[in-house]
Amino acid sequence: MSDLSTLWEVGLPLAGAGGGLGYARARAPRVFWSLVGLPVARVRFAVTYRSTMDVCGLTVQPSRLRAFMVRTVARRADVQPVPPKIRRVRGSATGMRVTLRLPAGLEPADVVAASERLRHAWGVHSVNVVETKPGFVELRMTGYDVLRRVKMPRRLPSGPMTVPVALREDGTAFVRDYLKVPHALTLGANQSGKSMYQRNLIAGLARLNVALVGIDCKRGVEQRGYAPRLSALAVTPEEASALLDALVGEMEARFDLLSEYGAADVWALPDKVRPVPVVLLVDEVAELFLVTGKKDEERRDRMVTQMIRLGQMARAAGIFLEVCGQRFGSDLGKGATTLRAQLTGRVVHRVNDKQTADMGLGDIAPDAVVAVLTIPPDRPGLAVAGDSSGGWSRIRTPELSATKTAALCAQYAHLTPRIPALEPFWPVVPTAPAADAPPLLKPVPITD
Repeated sequence: MSDLSTLWEVGLPLAGAGGGLGYARARAPRVFWSLVGLPVARVRFAVTYRSTMDVCGLTVQPSRLRAFMVRTVARRADVQPVPPKIRRVRGSATGMRVTLRLPAGLEPADVVAASERLRHAWGVHSVNVVETKPGFVELRMTGYDVLRRVKMPRRLPSGPMTVPVALREDGTAFVRDYLKVPHALTLGANQSGKSMYQRNLIAGLARLNVALVGIDCKRGVEQRGYAPRLSALAVTPEEASALLDALVGEMEARFDLLSEYGAADVWALPDKVRPVPVVLLVDEVAELFLVTGKKDEERRDRMVTQMIRLGQMARAAGIFLEVCGQRFGSDLGKGATTLRAQLTGRVVHRVNDKQTADMGLGDIAPDAVVAVLTIPPDRPGLAVAGDSSGGWSRIRTPELSATKTAALCAQYAHLTPRIPALEPFWPVVPTAPAADAPPLLKPVPITD
Protein backbone atom coordinates (compact mmCIF):
# COMPACT_ATOMS: atom_id res chain seq x y z
CA MET A 1 0.00 0.00 0.00
CA SER A 2 2.84 2.35 0.85
CA ASP A 3 4.42 1.65 -2.55
CA LEU A 4 1.17 2.51 -4.27
CA SER A 5 0.79 5.77 -2.37
CA THR A 6 4.40 6.72 -3.11
CA LEU A 7 3.86 6.01 -6.79
CA TRP A 8 0.70 8.10 -6.68
CA GLU A 9 2.41 11.03 -4.94
CA VAL A 10 5.42 11.01 -7.25
CA GLY A 11 3.93 9.81 -10.54
CA LEU A 12 0.90 12.12 -10.59
CA PRO A 13 2.96 15.36 -10.38
CA LEU A 14 5.42 14.03 -12.97
CA ALA A 15 2.60 13.09 -15.31
CA GLY A 16 1.01 16.50 -14.81
CA ALA A 17 4.30 18.28 -15.45
CA GLY A 18 4.92 16.20 -18.57
CA GLY A 19 1.44 16.87 -19.87
CA GLY A 20 1.81 20.58 -19.15
CA LEU A 21 5.12 20.74 -21.02
CA GLY A 22 3.62 18.85 -23.95
CA TYR A 23 0.70 21.27 -24.06
CA ALA A 24 3.08 24.25 -23.80
CA ARG A 25 5.21 22.89 -26.63
CA ALA A 26 2.18 22.72 -28.93
CA ARG A 27 0.20 25.76 -27.80
CA ALA A 28 2.73 28.05 -26.09
CA PRO A 29 6.11 27.42 -27.76
CA ARG A 30 7.64 30.53 -26.19
CA VAL A 31 6.95 29.20 -22.70
CA PHE A 32 8.28 25.74 -23.55
CA TRP A 33 11.42 27.19 -25.12
CA SER A 34 12.12 29.44 -22.12
CA LEU A 35 11.61 26.62 -19.59
CA VAL A 36 13.10 23.62 -21.39
CA GLY A 37 14.46 24.37 -24.85
CA LEU A 38 16.82 27.20 -23.99
CA PRO A 39 18.62 25.50 -21.05
CA VAL A 40 19.05 22.31 -23.07
CA ALA A 41 20.30 24.21 -26.13
CA ARG A 42 22.83 26.20 -24.08
CA VAL A 43 24.24 23.07 -22.49
CA ARG A 44 24.42 21.26 -25.83
CA PHE A 45 26.07 24.29 -27.44
CA ALA A 46 28.68 24.64 -24.68
CA VAL A 47 29.56 20.93 -24.62
CA THR A 48 29.74 20.31 -28.37
CA TYR A 49 30.90 23.68 -29.68
CA ARG A 50 34.53 22.85 -30.47
CA SER A 51 33.82 19.43 -32.00
CA THR A 52 30.89 20.81 -34.02
CA MET A 53 32.98 23.60 -35.46
CA ASP A 54 35.72 21.09 -36.32
CA VAL A 55 33.48 18.65 -38.21
CA CYS A 56 31.69 21.52 -39.98
CA GLY A 57 34.97 22.84 -41.35
CA LEU A 58 34.88 26.07 -39.36
CA THR A 59 38.32 25.75 -37.78
CA VAL A 60 41.74 26.90 -38.98
CA GLN A 61 45.23 25.70 -38.27
CA PRO A 62 46.86 27.59 -35.38
CA SER A 63 49.59 30.10 -36.02
CA ARG A 64 53.20 29.17 -35.51
CA LEU A 65 53.40 31.21 -32.32
CA ARG A 66 50.32 29.49 -30.89
CA ALA A 67 51.66 26.05 -31.82
CA PHE A 68 55.01 26.87 -30.22
CA MET A 69 53.35 28.04 -26.98
CA VAL A 70 51.19 24.89 -26.80
CA ARG A 71 54.20 22.59 -27.22
CA THR A 72 56.52 24.43 -24.85
CA VAL A 73 54.23 25.82 -22.16
CA ALA A 74 51.31 23.35 -22.15
CA ARG A 75 53.61 20.41 -22.91
CA ARG A 76 51.20 19.01 -25.48
CA ALA A 77 52.38 17.38 -28.66
CA ASP A 78 49.05 17.70 -30.50
CA VAL A 79 47.89 21.22 -31.40
CA GLN A 80 44.13 21.55 -31.78
CA PRO A 81 42.61 23.54 -34.69
CA VAL A 82 41.30 26.97 -33.73
CA PRO A 83 37.50 27.56 -33.90
CA PRO A 84 35.86 31.01 -33.88
CA LYS A 85 36.04 32.57 -30.43
CA ILE A 86 32.76 33.00 -28.56
CA ARG A 87 32.29 36.62 -27.55
CA ARG A 88 28.72 36.62 -26.28
CA VAL A 89 25.81 34.24 -25.75
CA ARG A 90 22.31 35.59 -25.20
CA GLY A 91 19.01 33.81 -24.82
CA SER A 92 15.63 35.16 -25.89
CA ALA A 93 11.99 34.10 -25.92
CA THR A 94 12.38 32.72 -29.44
CA GLY A 95 15.93 31.39 -29.58
CA MET A 96 19.55 32.15 -28.83
CA ARG A 97 22.12 34.56 -30.23
CA VAL A 98 25.84 33.90 -30.28
CA THR A 99 28.47 36.44 -31.31
CA LEU A 100 31.62 34.91 -32.81
CA ARG A 101 35.03 36.38 -33.59
CA LEU A 102 36.27 34.77 -36.79
CA PRO A 103 39.92 33.69 -36.89
CA ALA A 104 42.16 34.58 -39.82
CA GLY A 105 41.28 32.36 -42.75
CA LEU A 106 37.49 32.24 -42.21
CA GLU A 107 34.87 34.53 -43.70
CA PRO A 108 31.14 34.95 -43.00
CA ALA A 109 30.29 33.03 -46.18
CA ASP A 110 31.92 29.92 -44.67
CA VAL A 111 29.63 30.11 -41.65
CA VAL A 112 26.59 30.73 -43.86
CA ALA A 113 27.41 27.63 -45.90
CA ALA A 114 27.55 25.53 -42.73
CA SER A 115 24.39 26.97 -41.11
CA GLU A 116 22.25 23.94 -42.01
CA ARG A 117 24.77 21.56 -40.45
CA LEU A 118 24.93 23.72 -37.32
CA ARG A 119 21.14 23.63 -37.08
CA HIS A 120 21.07 19.84 -36.98
CA ALA A 121 24.08 19.59 -34.67
CA TRP A 122 22.55 21.83 -31.99
CA GLY A 123 18.94 20.71 -32.45
CA VAL A 124 17.41 24.12 -33.16
CA HIS A 125 14.83 25.09 -35.75
CA SER A 126 17.00 27.45 -37.80
CA VAL A 127 20.39 29.19 -37.76
CA ASN A 128 20.76 32.55 -39.51
CA VAL A 129 24.15 34.19 -39.88
CA VAL A 130 24.47 37.99 -39.79
CA GLU A 131 27.72 39.91 -40.19
CA THR A 132 27.72 42.57 -37.48
CA LYS A 133 31.10 44.14 -38.26
CA PRO A 134 34.33 43.05 -39.98
CA GLY A 135 35.56 39.86 -38.35
CA PHE A 136 32.40 39.30 -36.28
CA VAL A 137 29.26 37.32 -37.06
CA GLU A 138 26.13 36.65 -35.06
CA LEU A 139 24.39 33.27 -35.07
CA ARG A 140 20.68 33.88 -34.66
CA MET A 141 19.13 30.56 -33.65
CA THR A 142 15.40 29.98 -33.29
CA GLY A 143 14.17 27.19 -31.09
CA TYR A 144 10.85 26.68 -32.90
CA ASP A 145 8.98 27.81 -36.00
CA VAL A 146 8.23 31.44 -35.16
CA LEU A 147 6.35 31.88 -38.45
CA ARG A 148 3.68 29.31 -37.59
CA ARG A 149 1.92 31.71 -35.22
CA VAL A 150 3.16 35.22 -35.85
CA LYS A 151 3.70 37.33 -32.77
CA MET A 152 5.59 40.56 -33.28
CA PRO A 153 8.42 41.45 -30.85
CA ARG A 154 7.63 43.79 -27.99
CA ARG A 155 10.35 46.24 -28.98
CA LEU A 156 9.86 47.46 -32.52
CA PRO A 157 12.06 49.89 -34.46
CA SER A 158 10.64 53.38 -34.87
CA GLY A 159 11.41 56.37 -37.03
CA PRO A 160 9.84 59.10 -39.18
CA MET A 161 9.40 56.71 -42.15
CA THR A 162 9.76 53.30 -40.48
CA VAL A 163 6.96 50.71 -40.45
CA PRO A 164 7.30 47.22 -38.89
CA VAL A 165 5.33 45.02 -41.28
CA ALA A 166 6.13 41.36 -40.64
CA LEU A 167 8.18 38.88 -38.63
CA ARG A 168 11.41 37.37 -39.95
CA GLU A 169 12.25 33.70 -39.50
CA ASP A 170 15.00 34.67 -37.03
CA GLY A 171 12.47 36.27 -34.67
CA THR A 172 13.25 39.90 -35.55
CA ALA A 173 10.86 42.38 -37.14
CA PHE A 174 10.86 42.99 -40.88
CA VAL A 175 10.82 46.77 -41.18
CA ARG A 176 9.87 48.86 -44.17
CA ASP A 177 12.23 51.85 -43.88
CA TYR A 178 11.52 54.28 -46.71
CA LEU A 179 14.63 56.34 -46.01
CA LYS A 180 16.83 53.30 -46.74
CA VAL A 181 14.67 51.53 -49.34
CA PRO A 182 12.45 54.20 -50.94
CA HIS A 183 10.59 52.05 -53.48
CA ALA A 184 9.42 48.43 -53.30
CA LEU A 185 7.64 45.76 -55.33
CA THR A 186 5.29 43.25 -53.66
CA LEU A 187 4.03 40.24 -55.61
CA GLY A 188 1.70 37.38 -54.76
CA ALA A 189 -1.09 35.26 -56.19
CA ASN A 190 -4.67 35.16 -54.93
CA GLN A 191 -4.98 33.99 -51.31
CA SER A 192 -1.21 34.28 -50.84
CA GLY A 193 -1.33 36.99 -48.17
CA LYS A 194 -0.39 39.94 -50.37
CA SER A 195 -3.46 41.91 -49.27
CA MET A 196 -2.59 41.13 -45.64
CA TYR A 197 0.86 42.59 -46.22
CA GLN A 198 -0.73 45.73 -47.65
CA ARG A 199 -3.06 46.06 -44.67
CA ASN A 200 -0.20 45.88 -42.18
CA LEU A 201 1.71 48.43 -44.22
CA ILE A 202 -1.23 50.83 -44.42
CA ALA A 203 -2.00 50.38 -40.72
CA GLY A 204 1.58 51.36 -39.88
CA LEU A 205 1.68 54.28 -42.31
CA ALA A 206 -1.64 55.62 -41.01
CA ARG A 207 0.04 56.47 -37.68
CA LEU A 208 2.82 58.49 -39.35
CA ASN A 209 2.85 62.04 -40.64
CA VAL A 210 2.68 61.07 -44.31
CA ALA A 211 0.28 61.50 -47.20
CA LEU A 212 -1.10 58.25 -48.60
CA VAL A 213 -2.07 58.16 -52.27
CA GLY A 214 -3.87 55.12 -53.65
CA ILE A 215 -4.30 53.69 -57.13
CA ASP A 216 -6.80 50.83 -57.22
CA CYS A 217 -8.08 50.21 -60.74
CA LYS A 218 -10.48 47.53 -59.49
CA ARG A 219 -12.96 50.32 -58.85
CA GLY A 220 -11.48 50.83 -55.42
CA VAL A 221 -12.65 47.56 -53.87
CA GLU A 222 -9.38 47.21 -51.93
CA GLN A 223 -8.57 50.80 -50.97
CA ARG A 224 -11.97 52.48 -50.79
CA GLY A 225 -12.30 51.50 -47.14
CA TYR A 226 -9.09 53.37 -46.34
CA ALA A 227 -10.40 56.63 -47.86
CA PRO A 228 -10.44 58.59 -44.54
CA ARG A 229 -6.64 58.36 -44.45
CA LEU A 230 -5.98 58.82 -48.19
CA SER A 231 -5.05 62.19 -49.63
CA ALA A 232 -5.89 61.02 -53.16
CA LEU A 233 -7.46 57.95 -54.76
CA ALA A 234 -7.78 56.80 -58.37
CA VAL A 235 -10.08 53.87 -59.18
CA THR A 236 -9.92 53.74 -63.00
CA PRO A 237 -7.02 53.77 -65.49
CA GLU A 238 -8.09 57.22 -66.68
CA GLU A 239 -8.00 58.60 -63.14
CA ALA A 240 -4.70 56.82 -62.49
CA SER A 241 -3.11 58.49 -65.51
CA ALA A 242 -4.23 61.93 -64.35
CA LEU A 243 -3.11 61.22 -60.78
CA LEU A 244 0.37 60.16 -61.93
CA ASP A 245 0.64 63.37 -63.95
CA ALA A 246 -0.29 65.35 -60.84
CA LEU A 247 2.31 63.50 -58.76
CA VAL A 248 5.02 64.24 -61.33
CA GLY A 249 3.99 67.89 -61.25
CA GLU A 250 4.19 67.85 -57.44
CA MET A 251 7.65 66.27 -57.69
CA GLU A 252 8.86 69.00 -60.05
CA ALA A 253 7.47 71.70 -57.74
CA ARG A 254 9.38 70.14 -54.83
CA PHE A 255 12.56 70.11 -56.91
CA ASP A 256 12.12 73.85 -57.42
CA LEU A 257 11.86 74.22 -53.63
CA LEU A 258 15.01 72.15 -53.12
CA SER A 259 16.88 74.24 -55.65
CA GLU A 260 15.77 77.43 -53.93
CA TYR A 261 17.17 76.29 -50.57
CA GLY A 262 20.18 74.43 -51.98
CA ALA A 263 19.08 71.16 -50.36
CA ALA A 264 19.76 67.64 -51.63
CA ASP A 265 16.43 66.23 -50.44
CA VAL A 266 13.37 67.26 -48.46
CA TRP A 267 14.93 66.13 -45.16
CA ALA A 268 17.55 68.86 -45.50
CA LEU A 269 14.88 71.58 -45.69
CA PRO A 270 13.80 73.64 -42.66
CA ASP A 271 10.82 72.20 -40.80
CA LYS A 272 8.56 75.12 -41.67
CA VAL A 273 8.89 74.64 -45.44
CA ARG A 274 9.41 70.89 -45.63
CA PRO A 275 6.58 69.23 -47.59
CA VAL A 276 4.89 66.18 -46.19
CA PRO A 277 6.22 62.83 -47.49
CA VAL A 278 3.98 61.00 -49.97
CA VAL A 279 3.61 57.21 -50.28
CA LEU A 280 1.99 56.01 -53.51
CA LEU A 281 0.20 52.66 -53.07
CA VAL A 282 -0.50 50.83 -56.35
CA ASP A 283 -2.79 47.88 -55.70
CA GLU A 284 -2.56 46.02 -59.04
CA VAL A 285 0.23 47.22 -61.31
CA ALA A 286 -0.79 44.96 -64.22
CA GLU A 287 -3.97 47.02 -64.66
CA LEU A 288 -1.78 50.00 -65.60
CA PHE A 289 -0.10 48.01 -68.38
CA LEU A 290 -3.12 46.29 -69.91
CA VAL A 291 -4.75 47.83 -72.99
CA THR A 292 -7.89 46.88 -74.88
CA GLY A 293 -7.09 48.65 -78.13
CA LYS A 294 -4.87 51.09 -79.96
CA LYS A 295 -6.48 54.07 -78.27
CA ASP A 296 -5.31 52.87 -74.83
CA GLU A 297 -1.66 52.37 -75.79
CA GLU A 298 -0.79 56.06 -75.57
CA ARG A 299 -2.27 56.33 -72.08
CA ARG A 300 -0.48 53.15 -70.99
CA ASP A 301 2.89 54.37 -72.25
CA ARG A 302 2.39 57.70 -70.49
CA MET A 303 1.50 56.07 -67.17
CA VAL A 304 4.49 53.74 -67.30
CA THR A 305 6.79 56.63 -68.20
CA GLN A 306 5.50 58.70 -65.29
CA MET A 307 5.98 55.82 -62.85
CA ILE A 308 9.53 55.29 -64.10
CA ARG A 309 10.23 59.00 -63.60
CA LEU A 310 8.88 58.80 -60.06
CA GLY A 311 11.03 55.75 -59.39
CA GLN A 312 14.16 57.43 -60.69
CA MET A 313 13.85 60.86 -59.07
CA ALA A 314 11.03 61.04 -56.51
CA ARG A 315 13.03 59.85 -53.49
CA ALA A 316 14.75 63.21 -53.06
CA ALA A 317 11.35 64.91 -53.28
CA GLY A 318 9.92 62.74 -50.52
CA ILE A 319 7.68 60.64 -52.78
CA PHE A 320 7.90 56.85 -52.38
CA LEU A 321 6.43 53.98 -54.39
CA GLU A 322 4.79 50.82 -53.06
CA VAL A 323 3.85 48.73 -56.09
CA CYS A 324 1.85 45.50 -55.70
CA GLY A 325 0.59 42.93 -58.16
CA GLN A 326 -0.40 39.32 -58.66
CA ARG A 327 1.89 38.82 -61.63
CA PHE A 328 4.81 40.74 -63.04
CA GLY A 329 6.74 39.88 -66.20
CA SER A 330 8.42 41.41 -69.21
CA ASP A 331 5.39 40.45 -71.29
CA LEU A 332 3.36 43.17 -69.56
CA GLY A 333 4.76 45.58 -72.07
CA LYS A 334 7.38 48.19 -72.72
CA GLY A 335 8.85 49.67 -69.55
CA ALA A 336 8.08 46.80 -67.18
CA THR A 337 11.71 45.78 -66.71
CA THR A 338 12.83 49.40 -66.42
CA LEU A 339 10.24 50.06 -63.73
CA ARG A 340 11.27 46.95 -61.81
CA ALA A 341 14.89 48.15 -61.76
CA GLN A 342 13.80 51.24 -59.77
CA LEU A 343 12.01 49.21 -57.09
CA THR A 344 14.77 48.24 -54.68
CA GLY A 345 12.78 46.39 -52.05
CA ARG A 346 11.22 43.08 -53.09
CA VAL A 347 8.66 40.94 -51.26
CA VAL A 348 7.34 37.88 -53.10
CA HIS A 349 4.55 35.67 -51.74
CA ARG A 350 3.38 32.41 -53.28
CA VAL A 351 3.07 32.88 -57.05
CA ASN A 352 1.51 30.89 -59.88
CA ASP A 353 4.46 30.92 -62.27
CA LYS A 354 8.23 30.89 -62.07
CA GLN A 355 8.61 33.99 -64.25
CA THR A 356 6.97 36.18 -61.60
CA ALA A 357 9.37 34.82 -58.97
CA ASP A 358 12.30 35.46 -61.33
CA MET A 359 11.14 39.01 -62.02
CA GLY A 360 10.71 39.66 -58.32
CA LEU A 361 13.93 38.22 -56.92
CA GLY A 362 15.96 36.65 -59.74
CA ASP A 363 17.96 39.80 -60.46
CA ILE A 364 18.98 40.50 -56.85
CA ALA A 365 18.90 37.13 -55.03
CA PRO A 366 18.73 34.12 -57.39
CA ASP A 367 18.82 31.66 -54.47
CA ALA A 368 15.57 33.13 -53.14
CA VAL A 369 13.59 32.06 -56.22
CA VAL A 370 13.69 28.42 -55.07
CA ALA A 371 12.44 29.48 -51.63
CA VAL A 372 9.48 31.29 -53.22
CA LEU A 373 8.49 28.26 -55.30
CA THR A 374 8.40 26.08 -52.17
CA ILE A 375 5.92 28.26 -50.23
CA PRO A 376 2.94 26.00 -49.36
CA PRO A 377 -0.56 27.22 -50.21
CA ASP A 378 -1.81 26.56 -46.65
CA ARG A 379 0.41 29.25 -45.10
CA PRO A 380 -0.94 32.62 -46.31
CA GLY A 381 1.22 35.60 -45.46
CA LEU A 382 4.48 33.67 -45.82
CA ALA A 383 6.83 35.46 -48.23
CA VAL A 384 10.45 35.95 -49.17
CA ALA A 385 11.93 39.43 -48.77
CA GLY A 386 15.09 40.48 -50.58
CA ASP A 387 17.07 43.62 -51.28
CA SER A 388 19.75 44.84 -53.63
CA SER A 389 22.53 43.57 -51.31
CA GLY A 390 21.71 39.99 -52.31
CA GLY A 391 20.44 38.97 -48.89
CA TRP A 392 16.99 37.48 -48.37
CA SER A 393 14.89 36.00 -45.60
CA ARG A 394 11.48 34.41 -45.04
CA ILE A 395 8.88 36.63 -43.43
CA ARG A 396 5.23 36.36 -42.46
CA THR A 397 2.75 39.12 -41.71
CA PRO A 398 0.44 38.96 -38.68
CA GLU A 399 -3.25 38.54 -39.37
CA LEU A 400 -5.10 41.83 -39.75
CA SER A 401 -8.62 42.18 -41.11
CA ALA A 402 -9.73 44.81 -43.61
CA THR A 403 -12.33 46.03 -41.10
CA LYS A 404 -9.70 46.73 -38.45
CA THR A 405 -7.45 48.45 -40.99
CA ALA A 406 -10.31 50.68 -42.09
CA ALA A 407 -11.04 51.48 -38.44
CA LEU A 408 -7.41 52.50 -37.90
CA CYS A 409 -7.56 54.74 -40.99
CA ALA A 410 -10.70 56.39 -39.61
CA GLN A 411 -9.04 56.78 -36.20
CA TYR A 412 -6.06 58.63 -37.70
CA ALA A 413 -8.06 60.56 -40.30
CA HIS A 414 -7.05 63.82 -38.62
CA LEU A 415 -3.47 63.21 -39.82
CA THR A 416 -4.53 63.20 -43.47
CA PRO A 417 -2.84 66.16 -45.20
CA ARG A 418 -4.35 68.05 -48.11
CA ILE A 419 -1.95 68.57 -51.02
CA PRO A 420 -3.18 71.26 -53.46
CA ALA A 421 -1.87 69.42 -56.54
CA LEU A 422 -3.84 66.30 -55.54
CA GLU A 423 -7.02 68.08 -54.48
CA PRO A 424 -9.06 66.92 -57.53
CA PHE A 425 -8.48 63.32 -56.43
CA TRP A 426 -9.60 63.75 -52.82
CA PRO A 427 -11.55 60.55 -52.06
CA VAL A 428 -15.18 60.49 -51.05
CA VAL A 429 -15.41 58.87 -47.62
CA PRO A 430 -18.10 56.17 -47.69
CA THR A 431 -20.76 56.52 -45.02
CA ALA A 432 -22.58 53.58 -43.54
CA PRO A 433 -26.39 53.86 -43.52
CA ALA A 434 -27.95 54.46 -40.14
CA ALA A 435 -29.48 51.42 -38.50
CA ASP A 436 -32.70 53.27 -37.59
CA ALA A 437 -33.10 55.08 -40.90
CA PRO A 438 -36.73 55.20 -42.16
CA PRO A 439 -37.55 53.00 -45.19
CA LEU A 440 -37.39 54.67 -48.58
CA LEU A 441 -40.64 53.05 -49.74
CA LYS A 442 -43.92 53.73 -48.05
CA PRO A 443 -45.59 50.45 -47.04
CA VAL A 444 -48.90 49.73 -48.73
CA PRO A 445 -51.49 47.88 -46.61
CA ILE A 446 -52.87 44.61 -47.93
CA THR A 447 -56.53 44.87 -48.95
CA ASP A 448 -59.01 42.11 -49.59
